[in-house]
Amino acid sequence: MKSILTICLLLSVTAYAQQPQQTRQTFLRSLLQKMTLEEKIGQLNLLTSDMDVTGPFMKENYKQDILSGACGAIFNAYTPQYTRMLQDMALKTRLKIPLLFGYDVIHGHKTIFPIPLGEACTWDLGQMERSARIAAEEASADGLHWTYSPMVDIARDPRWGRVAEGVGEDTWLGVQIAKAKVRGYQGTDLSAPNTVLACVKHFALYGAIEAGRDYNTVDMSRRQMYQFYLPPYKAAVDAGVATVMTSFNEIDGIPATGNKWLLTDLLRKEWGFKGFVVTDYTSINEMINHGIVKDEYEAGELALKAGVDMDMQGSVYATQLKKLVADKKISIQTIDQAVYRVLEAKYKLGLFKDPYRYSDSVKAKEVIMSPEKLKAAREISQRSIVLLKNEGGLLPIKAQGNVALIGPLGDSQRDMIGNWSAAGDFKKAVTLLQGLKAKNINVTYAQGANVTDDSVLLAKLNIPGGNAAAMEKEALDLAQRSDLVILALGESQGMSGEAASRSDIGIPASQKRLMEAVLRTGKPVVLVLMNGRPLTLEWEDKHVPAILETWFLGTEAGNAIADVLLGEYNPSGKLTMSFPRNTGQIPIYYNHKHTGRPLDPNNKYTSKYLDVSNEPLYPFGYGLSYTTFTYGDIRVSKKTIRPAEKLQVTITVTNEGNFDGEEVVQLYLRDVTASVNRPMKELKGFQKIFLKKGAKQDVTFTISTEDLKFYDRNMQYTWEPGEFRVQVGPNSRDVKEAAFIVTK
Repeated sequence: MKSILTICLLLSVTAYAQQPQQTRQTFLRSLLQKMTLEEKIGQLNLLTSDMDVTGPFMKENYKQDILSGACGAIFNAYTPQYTRMLQDMALKTRLKIPLLFGYDVIHGHKTIFPIPLGEACTWDLGQMERSARIAAEEASADGLHWTYSPMVDIARDPRWGRVAEGVGEDTWLGVQIAKAKVRGYQGTDLSAPNTVLACVKHFALYGAIEAGRDYNTVDMSRRQMYQFYLPPYKAAVDAGVATVMTSFNEIDGIPATGNKWLLTDLLRKEWGFKGFVVTDYTSINEMINHGIVKDEYEAGELALKAGVDMDMQGSVYATQLKKLVADKKISIQTIDQAVYRVLEAKYKLGLFKDPYRYSDSVKAKEVIMSPEKLKAAREISQRSIVLLKNEGGLLPIKAQGNVALIGPLGDSQRDMIGNWSAAGDFKKAVTLLQGLKAKNINVTYAQGANVTDDSVLLAKLNIPGGNAAAMEKEALDLAQRSDLVILALGESQGMSGEAASRSDIGIPASQKRLMEAVLRTGKPVVLVLMNGRPLTLEWEDKHVPAILETWFLGTEAGNAIADVLLGEYNPSGKLTMSFPRNTGQIPIYYNHKHTGRPLDPNNKYTSKYLDVSNEPLYPFGYGLSYTTFTYGDIRVSKKTIRPAEKLQVTITVTNEGNFDGEEVVQLYLRDVTASVNRPMKELKGFQKIFLKKGAKQDVTFTISTEDLKFYDRNMQYTWEPGEFRVQVGPNSRDVKEAAFIVTK
């Protein structure tokens, strides 16, 4: 029951927000006029709640900030009871402006879905929108208004731990996923109580950091920015994303958080963004370390003038803006503009009408981790799995016989939900061992090895180390007694994600020794990988007969992997990030540009390595099936088209194997000659089809001059007449090709 005080406060705010015939703008302008400078600055101050084993809690000094109106938003605050308590504090302030609650709902809230890099491998935009919609329903039922997702950074360097949080290396696919995620989180009406504000990040270019090392420098040309890195952010803006988060890196020598060209000229003026901009964690303060300001006073001035509306956790605005106004460095009008944007987001969510509409304990119990949501998580997890190798048809496995499950990830609940799982409860996750046992498989488990030999890293990961020799002996004894071995190897969840860059992205040596020892037993081996990034697997590809890439799949991980292992779901995932043969190839990506000396194995003085192929181990778009799909020749409707005409591209795909299955048919284009150097090929379309065994289907794509556009020599986004090649196939490497010409 609400207290009498709470009800009175709620009625007061509701009446205030629903004055007859008031528009949103007049309401917010009226509220702004009533606010003191201190109250305005408070709306721009985002502070964090703390966490302990019992859940979120608020620091005493932050409680005072809320009660005094010195804080407008809180992150890491969730549950209906906790957010209601904090909202009660906000409604004791003079103007009773409600708080905004944000959280890292990255791949699910309580029901955890595959990490974004894994989910992207479904190539199913509907399913990706579906998982975002479910995440929004759970988060909003748990007291939250705002998620710091989607991350749309294009990334070509798998050493960077945060590739787990993005969707890979391709711009065109990144654009489609960005739009799907924004739609999923925000729905069609933010005033609906089951939506949350989305926040596109990290603006901008964060995925191109040098050396794949988190928080590092980015430096690139404007052409590279506009052609390859900026489009997914713009797609999110065009889809109506409510908020944008700045990145830690610099852009053209200026940190993103203080970059007026980025946040005002590009984002607001060129793209028309209307929402508010929030920093990443303490990034205003960190401009001092960048060496372009000497103190927080200068940092606060630079950030606000650049277009940053809300300061996450740095408290620079809280401590410096009043003095900056007094010194006439910042105008009241500039502050009002930022405050208006924050208040407008709260208004759109309906918080002025009912500050407690997201704090409903009854709804939370009904919505969170319901059976239909867990079913969705299992289905999406199945579709995220990529079959990398299946020599001799070892997969799917048979239900009979003795199965040995070996490896440190085989029964690790915490690792199932992966990094950035935030509010997820790993104790409710299904491990692979549990998933196999649920199928009535005669399976026995042995850990076999530590995740890593590095005791310092184990301590950081909070993983106890065991006796390596004893664990390996137990595993080998088990393997000898078994008919089949499933090796569950890869990374612990803390080995990827933020602040988890790795210079060597192979399977850790401790696990590799175990794998080699198991293979020497001569037993058939299936390698089940769990990881948050592409790994270097050249040795594994040569020696292990079957390899299944499962990423970190979330709450239903073990069930989904077991479904695929037993053939109850035929894997259909396709990689959205190339797997290098070794780290020396990095960065490696499919849509690289032409070189004046292309590879010629018979000519020393061409672009190649002395010790390894130029090609990745597994290319972008790659993924096998238990069945066999064959592609016919490409048929084009015309050899030459005029600018207003469209070209139909048709190919026949046949399922010649013994299983029903899904295939992602991919279309790539190559601009043969252009005014600037163009990529060897670019993804421009795909269709995911289902074929029963023995069936065939014609797949048709339509190409127009819109698909041919790029930034030309004058940085105009346009197309140019000439010769083009269209390529269609199961991945970016194995394609059929046809030519066509576009006339002036």
